[in-house]
Parts: sequence; structure tokens; C-alpha cells
Amino acid sequence: QVQLVESGGGLVQPGGSLRLSCPASGIIFSIYTMNWYRQAPGKQRELVATITSDSSINVADSVKGRFTISRDNAKNTVYLQMNSLKPEDTAVYYCNAVLTVKDYWGQGTQVTVSS
Repeated sequence: QVQLVESGGGLVQPGGSLRLSCPASGIIFSIYTMNWYRQAPGKQRELVATITSDSSINVADSVKGRFTISRDNAKNTVYLQMNSLKPEDTAVYYCNAVLTVKDYWGQGTQVTVSS
């Protein structure tokens, strides 16, 4: 059974930082492309950052320079370091693992940026 379990969300003031984690089980983690998505209320799900199996990285323009994606294949975990958070970063953040037609999702973790 495949499981992706996000953690690290919460309430933070503008300008603050959070680090999201997503350990994966039930897959050969190292060969999967890992993504972080987010979905704000009333909006479509948005791709935030991607890290491939060979650690190539792509980050959305809206978070470039503020968010960093990384992976630890020894721990089967992908991370999203979020700095200089803004109110518009408020959303549910989802971890996603993709390998050809295989596509797995976590349950999401809420990030709220507010003073």
C-alpha cells in the first residue's frame, strides 16, 4: 500500500518560514518524480515545485527564490522549505509521486500565513 504523509504545516506570520516533509512508503522512492502542489480556497490546484529522480528541480515563478524542494532518498522523504511566506501562500499543500502512469497523493497539510 502506497502512503504519502505530509507534515509541517501550520499558522505562520508573513515573512516567516515553514518546512514541509513528506515521507513515502510502498514505492521505490528514488525512481519517482516528486511534486509539491497547493490549492487555495476557490482556486485550482497549482504545481509549486518538482524534483526528479536525478534531482533536477523546477519551481513555480510565484515562489522562486523563496521555496526550495529537496529529497532524501535514504529517508524516502521529500521536503519543501518555504521562506519569506506571504498571505497568498495560504493553501493546502499536497505531496505527489509520479512514475509514468503511477500517480500517488498525500492527504495534504494546511499552511496559513496571517498576522
